[in-house]
Amino acid sequence: MIEKTFLKQSLKRVELEDYLKKELEKAGFTKSEIVKTPLVTRIVVNVTRPGLAIGKAGANIKQITTTIHERFGIENPQLEIKEITVPELDAQAVANKIKSLIESGYSWRSVVFKIVKQITDKNAQGVEIVVSGKLAGKSGRKRKQRIASGYMKKVGYQTKFVDYGKASAYPKVGAIGIKVRIVKPDTVFPDKINIPALLDSREAKKAEKEIIEEKPKEEKKEKEHKEEKKKETKQEKPKEEVKKQVKEEKHKISEKKEKPKEKKEHKEEKKKEVHKEK
Repeated sequence: MIEKTFLKQSLKRVELEDYLKKELEKAGFTKSEIVKTPLVTRIVVNVTRPGLAIGKAGANIKQITTTIHERFGIENPQLEIKEITVPELDAQAVANKIKSLIESGYSWRSVVFKIVKQITDKNAQGVEIVVSGKLAGKSGRKRKQRIASGYMKKVGYQTKFVDYGKASAYPKVGAIGIKVRIVKPDTVFPDKINIPALLDSREAKKAEKEIIEEKPKEEKKEKEHKEEKKKETKQEKPKEEVKKQVKEEKHKISEKKEKPKEKKEHKEEKKKEVHKEK
């Protein structure tokens, strides 16, 4: 069955995660990612202290790669150690830190409040730390305490944008569970709107539209101005020439009017001459 193969693969991944957690606990191991390629299976390990993970001349990495190949049957494993530059913004690293401090004898209250302040100082959008278990001491009952600051998403698809980490501490009093949620400063939620930025973008779009609309208007104005100039140049002929043309036209009209008068006079003179001869 295909389902069995998938189950085997997922179980192998869980076992590998547990093994890496035990081996690289001092190095501040948080999580691992497996990336398969045609030649090599790359295992990316996120660590707060990469020097301890590598070891002297890479001895620790060599040992881990050989055990992974022999124990888990992964062909050509290649370990890649990735340093967590800001451990205060990694939820799992914070949970591990709280665990180690509580186990070493510090009060959970002072530890948690101090870490919340450190996270908010790193410009995190929101923090939530839930501590539950034997918090009141030997005689006290188990209880739950929540310390939060800033903006946090608890329900729905948008919880994927929230970094989540958990750990369990075992001091002398009893077990204490730790859950950490951090909203990093660069996370952008789809439903969250920055109103001033949105207004600025709208104003910029309006300005662009006005510029685009003004361009054809200016071009039309320029064309109209050119046409008017052409008309003016045509109309601005010298007045004398216009007068001459008008005079010539008047003269022609007058000549046309005088011609029929002359013809009539000529006919009448002829008639008179004929009458006299008679």
